[in-house]
Amino acid sequence: MSSKEKAAWCGYALILVFLFLLSSTNLILKEKEQEIYPVSVIIDDINDEYYANFRTGMDMAAENYHVDVNFITLYADNDQEQQLELLRREVRDGARAVVLAPVNESSAVMALEELPSGCPIVLLGSSTGNSSVACSISPDMQALGKQLAGQIVLKENPQVPVCLLTEGLAYSGNRELYDGLSMVLEEHGFLIRLVQKADEDTYRRVIEETVYPESSRILLVAMDPEALHDAADIISGSSVYREHVEALYGVGSTVAILNRLDEGVIDGLITYNQFDEGYLGIERAVEAIQGTAPGRREEMEAYYIEAEDLQEGTYEKLLYPMQ
Repeated sequence: MSSKEKAAWCGYALILVFLFLLSSTNLILKEKEQEIYPVSVIIDDINDEYYANFRTGMDMAAENYHVDVNFITLYADNDQEQQLELLRREVRDGARAVVLAPVNESSAVMALEELPSGCPIVLLGSSTGNSSVACSISPDMQALGKQLAGQIVLKENPQVPVCLLTEGLAYSGNRELYDGLSMVLEEHGFLIRLVQKADEDTYRRVIEETVYPESSRILLVAMDPEALHDAADIISGSSVYREHVEALYGVGSTVAILNRLDEGVIDGLITYNQFDEGYLGIERAVEAIQGTAPGRREEMEAYYIEAEDLQEGTYEKLLYPMQ
């Protein structure tokens, strides 16, 4: 090999080494830094017991969209003022977007109008089209109430009075749900009574009234997961109560509630895909940050479920995502 050839090979080697050093030190092929989006999620409860599937969807979306989620619960149940203060704090501390499950929709929307612009808000369980909201995600609660009432009409005797149990009509979505339920039930001759929770024994007293002083029967419809969970626990703990409760229907699909459905304590329930709700909440928040949010309303489809559906696995992916 001539000296010229040796020099050429040495030159090629030096060039390769030089290019390798440049690329390895990130001077040529710079990797684009992935932006991390800080998003706060504020729910309307003191823990995530009723948000298990929601959190599964939320966590998946956070991983896919590179989101740092700050998941925040309340210190006291349904404390609207505390929730609004947490909302203000998160916006003040630099959250790029907030996903909010409001205790009271109207109060929350009024508070949003006072917040500084620049932090998109995604509302859960709300159908509002307010300009302060980047997107709202929820089922049509009035239609959901009509759907549940329609199943009750098909299966139950209108001579048995109906008691609607709720944590409170003021809480988001409950007024619309009540309107849908009462409209259909009253049209078909059912006598309804609304009971809003005043203390820990409210629902138990309603059931006890069917036992003492006179024996009677009652049909219970729980308008929120908390009421359904409590009513099912009360009924399952007493064979006497079960004899006087014609049927129990409600809204919600936690593991505990589904177990009561499978046991026959709950006769039917209505729910929607909370995994998708959690995923969409984060997805829409990121799109709002990027200025690409497609619309202000995401309507979730509602599903009526009975014990037979659990046994046949009809809604397994809906009720038990990622399992």
